Amino acid sequence: MSRAYARSRAYDVAVRAEASLGEGPTWDAATGRLIWVDILGSRIHTYAPGDGRRTVMATEQHVGAAKPRAGGGLVVNLRDGIGLYGPGGAPFSWLLRDPVPGRRGNDAAVAPDGALWAGTMRYDEAPGGGSLTRVGPDGTATELLGDVAVSNGTGWSPDGRLVYYVDSPTRRIDVLDHDGQQALNRRPFAHIEEGAGFPDGLTVDADGCVWVALWDGGAVRRYTPDGRLDRTVELPVRRPTACAFGGPDLRDLYITTARTGLDRPHPLSGSVLVVPDAGRGLPGVPFAG
Repeated sequence: MSRAYARSRAYDVAVRAEASLGEGPTWDAATGRLIWVDILGSRIHTYAPGDGRRTVMATEQHVGAAKPRAGGGLVVNLRDGIGLYGPGGAPFSWLLRDPVPGRRGNDAAVAPDGALWAGTMRYDEAPGGGSLTRVGPDGTATELLGDVAVSNGTGWSPDGRLVYYVDSPTRRIDVLDHDGQQALNRRPFAHIEEGAGFPDGLTVDADGCVWVALWDGGAVRRYTPDGRLDRTVELPVRRPTACAFGGPDLRDLYITTARTGLDRPHPLSGSVLVVPDAGRGLPGVPFAG
């Protein structure tokens, strides 16, 4: 290859599990815990690396993402819309209920202003069946992107002026201008070549580099702000799904994985892996509602 980049296999096992579709790792600084979900298992998990404590909470529907709220509790992207859990997991209430037969919530991210950018997709992954929608703390919804197949990773540059976005079947990470509420001028940022898997969840580090998990690619990649492939972390599992920085100094990269659809999954498929001291993450923003 003409481009040189670093390869490594420096991972540990943070949580040994058999999640069907582990997704959405999110560091909750207020509690010192990692939050992640098993979408098809309808479970929200937490893991505290300080003492190893784990919790599991069942949801009534498939759950695409769970993010901390400013006042405690969680905002969740469910099959039929956006829900809220109070501190401790109760009570539950709908913030935005919008059921569409054959569609579910998928990945989501909290924007710098505290709004939730929630993705959807059809179960059959039909083109145009999904979208990306901004949901404010009062439940007001504004569609940002339509005609999406599998809405996935979303993350902002350190200055908040750019937003990165993945619609997985396109094999692209796209970048858009962010004016505080809208996403404009969508254009390709990086392309995942044939045979390397599909881009899934992503995170942006403090240097403005974009880390992306490659579904069916067995790796996580880092791209520099100019779109250059800079580092590849090779993994034993075929289907890493998403990544996020966590730990007290936001230096450890946590990676969720899946075993769904695999006839002979690796023993670590469905676990949460971690790359210690991988870089430096950006502090997360809790949902304002």
